[in-house]
Amino acid sequence: MGDLTLVQDLEQGQHIIRGTARRLVNAHGSTVVLLEDGYCFYADEDAVSPLWKGKRFPVQQCISGWAILNRQPAIVPDIQVDERVPQEAYRPTFVKSLVIVPMRVDDPLGAIGVYWIQPHHVTDEELARLQSLAEAAGAALTRLVTPADTVRRPSRPVSSGATGTPV
Repeated sequence: MGDLTLVQDLEQGQHIIRGTARRLVNAHGSTVVLLEDGYCFYADEDAVSPLWKGKRFPVQQCISGWAILNRQPAIVPDIQVDERVPQEAYRPTFVKSLVIVPMRVDDPLGAIGVYWIQPHHVTDEELARLQSLAEAAGAALTRLVTPADTVRRPSRPVSSGATGTPV
């Protein structure tokens, strides 16, 4: 993570973040998501097969958006039983389990996602590692992302009920 303090451009920062995230928790994939104009932009990824790099999804309709808007990790041991996960987007992929952590929790500018090919129960240690990376990544990207690159999220969470289903 120390390399993030030396990063001079967004692409280099994303490359370090995605690679570090995947290694920290022995995941089969990772992604860097940036919040842009009400959309989650899947800016970069490192995965065993292609996922969503270069695509945009409405922030209120994806699991990364849920983590960003609610300023907390989205921990999903089994994507098939979590209402926050858009099944149509995940069905054709290898992803069976995921964790999404917001970068810069007080005012998220994006998120880091990690994925596994089998159901995975993230440990407290794995979550702490990802949150530390997200904190460092948020600080680094704050230096690199111009105000025109991101639009801030609404000030309120958008989940309803105990399930956390986006509204």
